[in-house]
Amino acid sequence: MAFDLEEMPDIVREFASYKSTIQQCSPKTVEEYCLDLRTFLRFIKAERCGLPITDETFESLDISDIGMDVIRDIKTTDIYDFLMYAGGERGNGPSARARKLSAIKAFFKYLTVKTTHLDVNPAANIESPKKKKSLPKHLTLEESIDLLEAVKNDETSKNRLRDYAIITLFLNTGMRLSELVGISLPDIDRELRSLRVVGKGNKERIIYLNDACRRAVADYLPERQAQPAKKKGESALFLSSQGNRISVKTVQWLVGKYLGAAGLEYKHFSTHKLRHTAATLMYQSGHVDVRVLKEILGHEQLNTTQIYTHVSNEGMEEAVAANPLAEYGSAKKRRVARKDHE
Repeated sequence: MAFDLEEMPDIVREFASYKSTIQQCSPKTVEEYCLDLRTFLRFIKAERCGLPITDETFESLDISDIGMDVIRDIKTTDIYDFLMYAGGERGNGPSARARKLSAIKAFFKYLTVKTTHLDVNPAANIESPKKKKSLPKHLTLEESIDLLEAVKNDETSKNRLRDYAIITLFLNTGMRLSELVGISLPDIDRELRSLRVVGKGNKERIIYLNDACRRAVADYLPERQAQPAKKKGESALFLSSQGNRISVKTVQWLVGKYLGAAGLEYKHFSTHKLRHTAATLMYQSGHVDVRVLKEILGHEQLNTTQIYTHVSNEGMEEAVAANPLAEYGSAKKRRVARKDHE
């Protein structure tokens, strides 16, 4: 983890162990829970002790000494006060506040349902902040082609085949960044027809590869097999220039680099926007059923996938124009209608 779990109270370490070992949450998910709980408990301690919550000392406030006596004393109003603080002093938007509340809810549910530490859950009936609904940002088909061409035409890069395979997989399969960096050579089907990824909650799924993906991976594999790995037995599909499994930051950097080369940096796209692009192109251009798209993307709930069922303005215009009443009122239509009636 990016922080020391020993800095957390005993009960939070117990909660983190439960999320990791029993619920098998990913290390990143557990870390995010703990970071949000750390901020929450710092707020509680600062409020109880009359300490400032707006200066730099807050970010280094020690909470390792917080015991169950303090946790039992937390009321619903304290959680509301924290959410107000998060939105005001910390400038957290609805999504960030909802994430913090989710961590608090999970923590108190653990204390009341999974253990006998508490009898009453102070977070049980708190509604999550409403998030602003917005359509996912994505590249158009033309912009996607421009991005691929930018990689293909980069004669200066020693990792051009690797980078082309990475961006091709993003744009064609919609896999997550964490899933891509986690791919190992044994995960790939011998015929390059599919590969196995580990998604959220350590859930495995099979991603099928189209012709573009197969070509890109096939072109890259000889280079990968010839590249010495720094660690003996390293089986990562994508290696860094130093021979280590490629990192999340390196992939983010190379995607940003090629977005710039394609003249798309002004749109502030990211690796996650490439996932949105793949999903949108599959749904709009490929006419993929939303239930199939759900499985491709590895979503738990169908309503998560349904955001991709938005249609273009052109499609809406065509749909309205196709209405059989579209030309009602024109002189020609009135004459035809009158003649048919007679």
